[in-house]
Amino acid sequence: MKTLTLEAKDIGKGNLILVNPSHPVRNAPGKETLVPVHSGYRDVLLEQQTAKMLAEVFSLLDCYHQIIPVSGLRTLQEQETIYADSIRENGEDFTLQFVAAPNCSEHQTGLAIDLAENKPDIDFIRPHFPYTGICQTFREKAIQYGFIERYKSGREAITKIAHEPWHFRYIGYPHSELVEKVDLTLEEYIAWLKQFPYEGPHLQGRFRGRDIEIFYVPATHSGPAAIAIPDQAPYQVSGNNEDGFIVTLWRKL
Repeated sequence: MKTLTLEAKDIGKGNLILVNPSHPVRNAPGKETLVPVHSGYRDVLLEQQTAKMLAEVFSLLDCYHQIIPVSGLRTLQEQETIYADSIRENGEDFTLQFVAAPNCSEHQTGLAIDLAENKPDIDFIRPHFPYTGICQTFREKAIQYGFIERYKSGREAITKIAHEPWHFRYIGYPHSELVEKVDLTLEEYIAWLKQFPYEGPHLQGRFRGRDIEIFYVPATHSGPAAIAIPDQAPYQVSGNNEDGFIVTLWRKL
């Protein structure tokens, strides 16, 4: 076994961070971690792994000419501008539904992408991304690459954002499949995982022929939390941007 130390200052880092009005962005991604989503869209940036997985979905579906990346990473300044412009042009009611307040936007993490069906006159705030054709195929296949449709219809009271069929969030696999299976918003999923603490029963399942184990570790402010994991087992640690960490272990085949 080997020991991992988890420091409270890192709870705002990782694929599973929760970003919303109650959980503002803690850590802006560094420039060295960002890459363009595609050579044809050099100004649309994402975190490296997110961009890689998005490219794999696009390549699988060969949909580069059918689906357009509209908005990826936004700096705080860009989000402030978009928010202020929307208030001025669309009014407060519209903006509160469709534009996250500065520092409350997933776009500031590099883990979120807005996509549009390739048609004339694409709306930057509300791009068209229907539940039919190549867009729906993308929506279904993207789950296997770590993406979820973040803001679904009927969940507005939880997410505090209106239904956005075009907004996809990278949380990594198998979490993307689990979110769909248990039919939860990311807010609910992060809370749900807390019933699987490090010192209690862990969430276990088999995904793509691999045994996977997931558990929650609360952050401690008296010093780093220390946990033991099996030697040579691939693992991933993500903060939840609230109060702790989610650890995912892949058991050996």
